Amino acid sequence: MRLEEAKKDLDLVISETRKVVVGQAEMVKDVLVAILTDSHALLEGYPGLAKTLTVKTIASLLDLKFSRIQNTPDLMPSDITGTYIVNERREFKFQPGPIFANIVLSDEINRAPPKVQSALLEVMQERQVTAGNTTFKLERPFFVLATANPIEQEGVFNLPEAQADRFLLKIKAQYPAMEEELEIVERYAESHAQIKLKPVIKKETIEYLQELTRQVPIARDIKRYAIDLIRSTRTKKDLIEYGASPRASIGLILASKARALMEGRNYVSKEDIKTMAYPILRHRILLTFEAERNNLSEDDVIRELIK
Repeated sequence: MRLEEAKKDLDLVISETRKVVVGQAEMVKDVLVAILTDSHALLEGYPGLAKTLTVKTIASLLDLKFSRIQNTPDLMPSDITGTYIVNERREFKFQPGPIFANIVLSDEINRAPPKVQSALLEVMQERQVTAGNTTFKLERPFFVLATANPIEQEGVFNLPEAQADRFLLKIKAQYPAMEEELEIVERYAESHAQIKLKPVIKKETIEYLQELTRQVPIARDIKRYAIDLIRSTRTKKDLIEYGASPRASIGLILASKARALMEGRNYVSKEDIKTMAYPILRHRILLTFEAERNNLSEDDVIRELIK
């Protein structure tokens, strides 16, 4: 498959997604970046901004097994990983949980208790589930696309920094523009038509696109620019208390390669680095009290670093 064909396939996914999801163009592209880099993504935004709908729509367009976990404070680790049950022959048999899929939507992940988040962490990092003395490998490709509500206060367990770092991207869902909201109302408040989507990319194609992403060339000066940007998070002590690790450097290069592929380019530009710096860094930096006192957000600080 050539670069043009890869772009054509990815454009088709985006255009088909638009039949269901109005607006949220950046969110859709960033979810595809996570898929191209074989990584996990965290979608954060207020309720009703089509986070869950976006993930479900993209999943239906890919020829992959999809499952959904609705997180609640009383969830147990075995509810997601699976457990041993006694079958009709009185033998213990492992019953796989919803985590045994290719795309797992973990809805409202900040409602899951710490034990569940810990179990999810092993699955995300190792791509395997341990039950008793047996380890079960997950089928590749495997993505966890989690949603989080930033304004929820009751029954919420904040993600530990170590787990948040396992997500390649933290994607922000934005409010729609006026014209987009008009279209949403017309589409969902005045019509009952169900849009049926069919898979447009096969599993083998996704695996090939992931390989193609890693092969996108990046010039040495662009690579140094990306690493300098990450390293600056560790020296800007007036704004950032804790900076990003080398995992962020790897993630930024990979995500920029994926963005270049989606744009139909066979090279990574400085613009790719600048654009992907936001979703890569916003959950990997801890702001100082001074920055928070001045009402600066993570995105404000990243903007300052890019300048």
